[in-house]
Amino acid sequence: MPAARPLTSHRPYWARRFGTAPFLPTTRAEMDTLGWDSCDVVIVTGDAYVDHPSFGMAVIGRVLEAQGFRVGILAQPAWHSAEPFKALGRPNLFFGVTAGNMDSMINRYTADRKPRSDDAYTPGGAADARPDRCSLVYTQRCREAFGDVPVVLGGIEASLRRIAHYDYWQDKVRRSILVDAHADLLLYGNAERAIVEIAHRLAAGEPVQQLTDLRGTAFLRTSGDPSAQGWSEIDSTEVDRPGRIDAHIHPYQMPDEAPGASCASGAAPATGQAVQVVRPPQPLSGRAQLPVRERSVIRLPSYEQVKRDPVLYAHANRVLHLETNPGNARALVQRHGERDLWINPPPIPLSTPEMDHVFGLPYARSPHPRYADKHGRHDGPTKIPAWEMIRHSVNIMRGCFGGCSFCSITEHEGRIIQSRSEESVLREIEEMRDKVEGFTGVVTDLGGPTANMWRLGCKSPEIEAACRKPSCVYPGICSNLRTDHAPLVKLYRRARALPGVKKVLIGSGLRYDLAVRSPEYVKELVTHHVGGFLKIAPEHTEAGPLEMMMKPGIGTYDRFNAMFEKFSAEAGKVQHLIPYFIAAHPGTRDEDMLNLALWLKRHGFRADQVQTFTPSPMATATAMYHSGRNPLKGLSRDAGRSPPVDVVRSERRRRLHKAFLRYHDAVNWPLLREALKAMGREDLIGNGKQHLVPSYQPAGTVGATKRGAAGVASAAPRRGTVLTQHTGLPPRETGAPRRAAGTKPAPARGGKRR
Repeated sequence: MPAARPLTSHRPYWARRFGTAPFLPTTRAEMDTLGWDSCDVVIVTGDAYVDHPSFGMAVIGRVLEAQGFRVGILAQPAWHSAEPFKALGRPNLFFGVTAGNMDSMINRYTADRKPRSDDAYTPGGAADARPDRCSLVYTQRCREAFGDVPVVLGGIEASLRRIAHYDYWQDKVRRSILVDAHADLLLYGNAERAIVEIAHRLAAGEPVQQLTDLRGTAFLRTSGDPSAQGWSEIDSTEVDRPGRIDAHIHPYQMPDEAPGASCASGAAPATGQAVQVVRPPQPLSGRAQLPVRERSVIRLPSYEQVKRDPVLYAHANRVLHLETNPGNARALVQRHGERDLWINPPPIPLSTPEMDHVFGLPYARSPHPRYADKHGRHDGPTKIPAWEMIRHSVNIMRGCFGGCSFCSITEHEGRIIQSRSEESVLREIEEMRDKVEGFTGVVTDLGGPTANMWRLGCKSPEIEAACRKPSCVYPGICSNLRTDHAPLVKLYRRARALPGVKKVLIGSGLRYDLAVRSPEYVKELVTHHVGGFLKIAPEHTEAGPLEMMMKPGIGTYDRFNAMFEKFSAEAGKVQHLIPYFIAAHPGTRDEDMLNLALWLKRHGFRADQVQTFTPSPMATATAMYHSGRNPLKGLSRDAGRSPPVDVVRSERRRRLHKAFLRYHDAVNWPLLREALKAMGREDLIGNGKQHLVPSYQPAGTVGATKRGAAGVASAAPRRGTVLTQHTGLPPRETGAPRRAAGTKPAPARGGKRR
């Protein structure tokens, strides 16, 4: 892995003399109280300001504050004019713009493209506190307010839209968000390293246009930019071509004598390119020397090409995902009109000491006082639902090496797990115990994107740096992956032994195929850390959809379920698994959903809230949805070599797949009966236990019959539950709301499906 400058190695900026702010200021009056005449950086965010390490604006703000910079926050500003963006004055260095902890379109719309009625990141859960694609709108207003101030985009919306991407809500391929926003730089992934470097270099007087060498950043170059000289361009603008082909190289040929690329090599003509194609001299051995990886850039199909050609879109998606390992990723370039979008390699993951530094900064660990009522409480109309969900939980790691095709956590946080130290986690629990309002001794989660990946990773740094696999656990668990859960068991035991801690629950989704490798961990988890229900995510039961999702077979779920029941019985507890499933995922046939419905009925499960696949920007499954091809395998224009993927696109099929998951809801029975007849499965229609849906229709539902009035008392779903099992007990609140695929919640623990 390339070396990286430690976060704490910079000389603090002179403004450090002002000290630490109780909360980063949101008004000029708060700035006056702190003795500030101006802000060095102003962060504009689509979320309410919660000063907690689960909220991106707080992390970036506190990291910059620790470097000595004065940071202000404009949280959910009114966006209809530029005036609210002038509230803190002209920032000395730059505006930092983020949509918040979720992509704004996923935040504002359902999987059926209908407006949501609430927003978990807004006081009172109110909707419409942010605009659609708010990164674009906020950047425009920043430009109108202070046109000469650099604007830096960041956050998950920027990460997932850093390249030409399919936008589900407009059903078209959009340009990189950097092109549309007219920002100066885009930061993707966990951006602490890059944002610190940017702040110090701008403070030293370096123009923002020269900041082109930072990992985890994207920027635009015009044709002929001299800073692009000396790079070796690797053409990847088409499928169905062999690998790199080099003509015999003249041993004394100079770079400026390099011939124009030929059609045989598939490269575009050198004329007018921002990247100079450099062919290195031939060594004495006579073998052609490959270009230096650190000075190589892969040219992807242009925006104009991927917009009109879905196969090229899938190809570009495949190449991008192959270049995500910080140890070996190369820069990418994609033409947008007359300019090139450059995407530098991903950021180097934070070390454990750096993670401890970030999470140990002086967060207030509560929402800003502006959201409190007259009694100082964050309750009622001022309550921020996302904060309520994570206020008594602790994030212990970042990243995910699962590589699920529908999820964007990997695209944002990377595949390399970044873990905090045991002592850092325990200190945060003690601080939460002593400072956070309403703590009763119950820690609601020790987790992250996945509950049980803390301290797991590759056994060999050399292998890790060279690996290009999209997943460490699919199609099977890699032999080079450490799967020992003993350190996590030790952390759990120490956490629940802390004075004042009564119980430690695990609320993050569990990667059960890893857990079955450590029976001691499963026993510890089931005995001490499950509050009656445990969330896991098989996502489906059938091999076809699971292959497209890159998820393990249902047999692994059965093994974990057996262990779960065994250890629950030994502990004398009645506990249940809450399995999550996805409807309408690419590669899912109607027959697959039927088989899943039969599995649910056979196991006594009833899904009350159904998750329908949402094509989030840049996810591999989204490329499947848009292109009808599978980028996980080699792409070809020959349908025989690259067969099409069954995409559930029509509204009727999406409703049908949802209906199979809710086979017990009488509202869905007419649609299911029609589908079963078309599938030749009328044997599943009837009034016996072996049938999936009855032949009658209850009163008050579509197509009601007289018989139905007495047959079913109510078909209304029980709100607040995700999946209930028939145990003879009344339904219980699971506290596990589903979230849109590919989104990143503020806590990074509130229901991430593994």
